[in-house]
This record gives sequence, C-alpha cells and structure tokens, in this order.
Amino acid sequence: MTARPRIAMVLGDPAGIGPELVARLLADPAATQADILLIADRDEWRHGAEIAGVNLALRETDRLDFASDGAPRLYHWALDDMPAYPRGAASAEGGRYCLGTLALALELAQAGKADAILFSPLNKSSLHAAGMGHNDELHWFAEQLGHRGAFCEFNVLDGLWTSRVTSHVALKDVPAMITRKSVGAAIDLIDQALRAAGMRAPRIAVCGLNPHNGDNGAFGREEIDIIAPAVADAQARGVAAQGPFPADTIFLKVQGGPATRQFDAIVTMYHDQGQIGIKLMGFSRGVTVQGGLPVPITTPAHGTAFDISQQGRADPGAILQAFHLACQMGAQRHHSYFAAKGATP
Repeated sequence: MTARPRIAMVLGDPAGIGPELVARLLADPAATQADILLIADRDEWRHGAEIAGVNLALRETDRLDFASDGAPRLYHWALDDMPAYPRGAASAEGGRYCLGTLALALELAQAGKADAILFSPLNKSSLHAAGMGHNDELHWFAEQLGHRGAFCEFNVLDGLWTSRVTSHVALKDVPAMITRKSVGAAIDLIDQALRAAGMRAPRIAVCGLNPHNGDNGAFGREEIDIIAPAVADAQARGVAAQGPFPADTIFLKVQGGPATRQFDAIVTMYHDQGQIGIKLMGFSRGVTVQGGLPVPITTPAHGTAFDISQQGRADPGAILQAFHLACQMGAQRHHSYFAAKGATP
C-alpha cells in the first residue's frame, strides 16, 4: 500500500471561501502526506492564497498527472473569456467552473491516476444555474462515473460517521421512501465505507422515523413494520447494526471519543435528523463523504460561506479533516485498484 496517496483537488465555488481554504491546506505541513494535483484557474489559486496570507508558489504543469517528486502541482483550467468571477454570491459562471474542474478530477480517478478527490465547498444554486439537472452533486458524480449502484452522502466528525436513507428531498416525501430495502441499503453502505476506511467491525445505530420511535405504533408503524425488520436483515448479513432508536436521544450514545462512544455510525431517516446533531457537535471539523461511489470523494461539511468570503477569516479545520480522510481512503483504494488489475502500485 502506498504511503503517499494521490489526491486530485479543486477549489470549489470561486465566490466562496474555497480558494482560501485550499491555500491554507496546502500551506499546512499535513499536505506533505500526499501527492497533490490542484486543478484550478491559476488566477483563482493566487487570489485564494493572497486572501489567506499564504506565500506558496505551486509549480504549474501542462499534464493532467501527478509529479514524480511528490511536490504539489497546479494544472491550469479556466473558463474562456472569464477575467474574474462574481464574489460572495451564486452564479452560473461559478457553477460552470466547478463542474469543469470536477470533471477533470473524475477523469483522473477513472483512469486510475488519482486515488481520491477533495473539493472545497460548492453552491447548489450555482451548479443548477450552470445546468446541473440533479438535486445535488452526489447524483451528478454518480452519473459522471457511470455508477449504477447505491450511494449516499456520509458525514464524519472525529471518527463518528452518519448517513441517511433519504437526503435532499421535501419532508412530505420522506415516509414513502422509507422501505425495508432502502433502510437496508443505507446500513450496508455505511458498513462498507467504514471498512474501506480501515475499521474492521463498525457498530451501527439506526434511527426511527417518528417521535419517540412511534411509541409502539401510537403515531406511526414504520419502526415496527419497516425499520426493525431491516435492522434484523442486516444483522443476518453479519452487520453489527442495532435499532431503531429514537432520534432525539441517539446522539447521547456517541458523545466523547471512539474509545467511549457506543456506536461508530448512525443511520438516520432524513437529512436534518442527523445533520443537526453532528453539526452541533463540531461544525468546523465535519467532513462530507460522497459514499458508495467507486472513488473516495470528500469535502468540508460546511458550505461556501459567502458572507465571509474574501475576508481571510475561513476556518480550515474541516478541510484539513477532509484531506486526512481522503488520504486514508485513497490509500486503501490505491492498493485495491492495483490488486484488482494484478499490477504493482
């Protein structure tokens, strides 16, 4: 297994704090643990470094590949006739730039040249204005990669993982999407992801849907008829899953570090059920993983923060954690990719 995974990196939406965050990351000693190719508009990179107060010159390359000496490289990619991007607001230009750089990063990963992808925060309004027809970037990633299997967005904080059965959908649509199959798939996905990140026997808690777990069917039977059977199915497959648990108390069981918490992961039924809890526990350190895809893709769990863009105030805590996780998962993928081809890494 390689000691230096290859990470393809992009700046995210240029209107937000992404370029500043990447500059702070690359100036951090932690960045030396990986080979890095930054796919970015050179002017945006320099602008982000200036905002961050970082004096770091990246050597530019005209090859979409990694350097043999381990030093980070910059591959210049820019929109035609775009002297400057809008700042502090969503725009179609910012969305087009994000999709263009991400497409190149995905190309590297599909070719086996990149082990993982790290991107700074995106803005969905920008992406939709640029023509992305999906609810979120995760579905766009799956389409670009030709992935037909199950996938889900994971959030990670200090070793605690969360996932959800439904994601960016209206609350009124959630109950119909909670099925024995969908709950089971969510449990399996996070179990596989944790194993891919190096955990041998992850302990998974599964939430209920209704207040107080439906109170024995008094206000909802999803826990009895759907979620509990799905947990039993997972247990029969050898997954260490338990539940369902009431959503308003499950996060009490995962307080503290890995040595003291009762579970390594929580599967929730809808977006805010898990997002509120994990963001309250550590907003500036949270990481989002685009789970279930054939390549590890990570990003800070927070957004583009247009309100503090261009001010040099962005906290790099989450992008540093996202980078560490990309390195960890990327090293695992590097070994697996070459082993499957019968080749030497």
